Amino acid sequence: MDAAPILAKIAQALERHGLQAVLIGNAAAALQGAPVTTVDFDFFFRKTPANLKKLKRIAADLGAIALHPYYPASGLIRLMRDDDGLQLDFMDVIDGVRSFEGLRRRSLQIRLGESSLRVAPLADIIKSKKAAGRPRDLAVIEILEKILAEASADQKS
Repeated sequence: MDAAPILAKIAQALERHGLQAVLIGNAAAALQGAPVTTVDFDFFFRKTPANLKKLKRIAADLGAIALHPYYPASGLIRLMRDDDGLQLDFMDVIDGVRSFEGLRRRSLQIRLGESSLRVAPLADIIKSKKAAGRPRDLAVIEILEKILAEASADQKS
């Protein structure tokens, strides 16, 4: 499945409503060439009253609903769409990442359709997965480190 069309719609909705968020996790790694899969899109954002209102408008734009799931116990806000199982997770805390602003500064801007999406660099994704320490995160670290090493070697050539 090509996630680019839906990511383009998500990027457009984020821009339209002025929500600064950084895509992190397997979807961000896949946009950088990693052969990984995911069932959701994870975003790091600042959890403020204004941004929570923006999330509700983004959910409406995407035909989704905003949920506050109990598990895992966190401040996670999930936008879900039943039609196709679209799931966007917005988190204000990411394991291994000190601050939203720092990650935003290091992020890559990837053009998707008419909009751009901020994407966490592979080094930050790896750091986050190591810090989280979950088996599903640890399972992809070797792959991500290989892609990062190849990208570094290409830049030096």
